[in-house]
Amino acid sequence: MSLFLKKSIKQLMSDASESEKSLKRTLTAGSLVALGIGAIIGAGLFVRTASAAAQNAGPSVTIGFIVAAIGCALAGLCYAELSSSIPISGSAYTYTYATMGELVAWIIGWDLILEYAVGAATVGIAWSEYLNNFLVEVVGVSPIPYALCHSPFQTSVDGVSGIINLPALFIVTLLSLLLIKGTQESALVNNIIVIVKVAIVIMIIVLGWGYINSSYHTPYIPEATTYTDHQGITYNFGGIMGILGAAGTVFFAFIGFDAVSTAAQETKNPKTAMPIGILGSLAVCTVLYILFAHVLTGLAPLEFFRDPTKGGEASVVAAIKEGMPATYSWLSKSVTVAILAGFSSVILVMLLGQSRVFYSMSKDGLLPAVFSQLHPKFKTPYKGNLVILVLVGVFAAFVPGDIVGHMTSIGTLFAFMLVCVAVIILRKTNPELPREFKTPWVPVIPILGVIACGAMIFGLGWENWLRLFVWLALGFIIYFGYSKKRSILRKTGVTVDPVDPPAPKMPGE
Repeated sequence: MSLFLKKSIKQLMSDASESEKSLKRTLTAGSLVALGIGAIIGAGLFVRTASAAAQNAGPSVTIGFIVAAIGCALAGLCYAELSSSIPISGSAYTYTYATMGELVAWIIGWDLILEYAVGAATVGIAWSEYLNNFLVEVVGVSPIPYALCHSPFQTSVDGVSGIINLPALFIVTLLSLLLIKGTQESALVNNIIVIVKVAIVIMIIVLGWGYINSSYHTPYIPEATTYTDHQGITYNFGGIMGILGAAGTVFFAFIGFDAVSTAAQETKNPKTAMPIGILGSLAVCTVLYILFAHVLTGLAPLEFFRDPTKGGEASVVAAIKEGMPATYSWLSKSVTVAILAGFSSVILVMLLGQSRVFYSMSKDGLLPAVFSQLHPKFKTPYKGNLVILVLVGVFAAFVPGDIVGHMTSIGTLFAFMLVCVAVIILRKTNPELPREFKTPWVPVIPILGVIACGAMIFGLGWENWLRLFVWLALGFIIYFGYSKKRSILRKTGVTVDPVDPPAPKMPGE
């Protein structure tokens, strides 16, 4: 039987009409822009900006943000068409199964683990960095010892080796248990967090602008060379390769914008509102990101962000203290508290997204039934959440933040390339399919999306290519060794429409 066996679009549309009758078209273009801004601004900005500047591009990290935004915009337009072609709730995995077949759906589902699970670990590690800053600067107590808040692959400048990142493991465990219980995350709390995050970014830009040291921005695009950090890892620095490397690194800061494209079936006039929502939210966030990066790299010299004892961790707070007067200590403390709250929300949403993907794949027989078994009281996929906790916990506790951050970016970029290709294929194979939103200039836009995302993957270097290939190879082994034989669609020819268990609401819901 074909590896590209597809779910029945007719059956999915029928299931969608029954299960989503309550969905009303209430979102306007302005609502989508607000949703996108809330979903985009998160951990990536406050952590990956300094990393990209230190390791890849220096002040020209701002150009990296532009490249990343272009790639996101091109992929986002393709993503919007796919989500509106088959207007059902669910991830790229669900409608890829219906349009491109089981093998490609498996690849995207397997790839989403890098976006959600490894992404949650990345944010957990960032949470750990800012927790230490919170303990010292806000509470006034001693920080957690280096060995207990860093992975075994990290060594301090004093020669202390990490053992385990306990704070990262703690926050991932706590939020996983909350998901099992099914605690409702209110839209009000999410909206407050969104407002606070945007306010922090604007405050840093406005208040920090007057303290920019122009010498730190000279030269703006450093000469092409390489940089080796104190852990012995070498990066392309400066020039075109440095900018592409920075783009791949800060791409993590844009993850979440696809939340806009998944709201197609709840949008008034999606043909005009979707591109405005996608491009508008990306434009607003890109402008904020560029200004933020310009200020951050102007508050402290490049070596400051490379030094793990100074700006290498909790870099935003460290830069404020380094480049601004002591009277702004309130700003650094406020940033620390707000970032901890914002990171917690992001981790929760990523864990939720991962559990829903695993739940759907389990219902389709591609993963063991344990991932879709519901708790008798809480009605949540608790066993799946526990397995995810182990997976994310291992990454958070024992793998350095830079490595898992790059894995998240390269996994998501690869998934976006598949989404772009899917639009071209779907136009050929199902031209009659109703499309609430159509990607303009097909196949030009999808091809440019593939090129832009591929360029960012290229800029991340061969070590990350190797990790992606190993991850995909492991996925193929699992698919051909387990999933292909147990696929419910392959056995019965009938699709299964999983009903999502009660779970915390996503931001903007």
